[in-house]
Amino acid sequence: MILDSVLEAIGNTPLVRLSRLHPPGNLVAKLEHLNPGGNVKERIAVSMVDRAEELGLLGPGGTIVEPTSGNTGLGLAEVGAVRGYRVICTVPDKVSAEKIKLLEAYGAEVIITPTDRLPEDEDSYYGVARRLTAEIDGAYNPDQYANLANPEAHYRTTGPELWEQTGGTIGAFVAGAGTGGTLTGAGRYLKEQDPDVLVVGADPEGSIYTAPDEASIHQYDVEGVGEDFWPETMDVEVVDEFFMVTDGESFAATRRLAEAEGILTGGSGGMALHAAVAIAERHPERLVVVLLPDSGRGYLSKVFDENWLTSKGHAT
Repeated sequence: MILDSVLEAIGNTPLVRLSRLHPPGNLVAKLEHLNPGGNVKERIAVSMVDRAEELGLLGPGGTIVEPTSGNTGLGLAEVGAVRGYRVICTVPDKVSAEKIKLLEAYGAEVIITPTDRLPEDEDSYYGVARRLTAEIDGAYNPDQYANLANPEAHYRTTGPELWEQTGGTIGAFVAGAGTGGTLTGAGRYLKEQDPDVLVVGADPEGSIYTAPDEASIHQYDVEGVGEDFWPETMDVEVVDEFFMVTDGESFAATRRLAEAEGILTGGSGGMALHAAVAIAERHPERLVVVLLPDSGRGYLSKVFDENWLTSKGHAT
């Protein structure tokens, strides 16, 4: 079969049993780094651009502007390259150098902003994206945090894939809690098939989903996951539990996965994995599926660098 574009190769990523990491055998991983651009956000990038085109919000020669920790920007840059759009990504300065270079390799323009700015701050990566969208003729901001085409993409693709690949035996679904698109979309689909499926959001310590109060919200080193505000794309009614994971636990699980299973994922994948192992141990009767959102190749200078880990107090 010959595809018309690389975008048609997105999805249908495999499930792999993590029996060396978790010998009981009830833990499997969905490998989203095997999408053509290397991450899960390609699914929502196509969905959001399709919707914008259908509504006339994005036309020929238009510009896509998006605040991103990297992966959504990569997906949008991939779509932009195929469909002829200019893509501008605003990113916080904690994003790895590898991901910035990847964005640029796809032809995206990258603007780096301070990580420690609140979303409403005009200098934050959200604020800069808002300003550029207003200033540039023909610009469109997909806004993955409010765009319902985000969870819809996972309802249409990720959820059905998980159900079919497990033959309807999935008992729990674990994914990182960020915009909520993956948890909301895939989780809703799975619960429609079987209301007893557990949906668990792994969340970095310091993020709003597991913070006991506003004073507990703080910066963390894991990239691309967690939030300091409540996105419209997160439906908390779908999520049975938010599971807090520290930076240290996330990075240790990331490295353990590479050593035990030969699977290279990023820190947010390690975070989801740490939570998934705990859920699999708590529910040995359930088949637990953890979604690993991207490849560790984008974090070689961070999670897989002993000097960086030591500098952050996460030495293994």
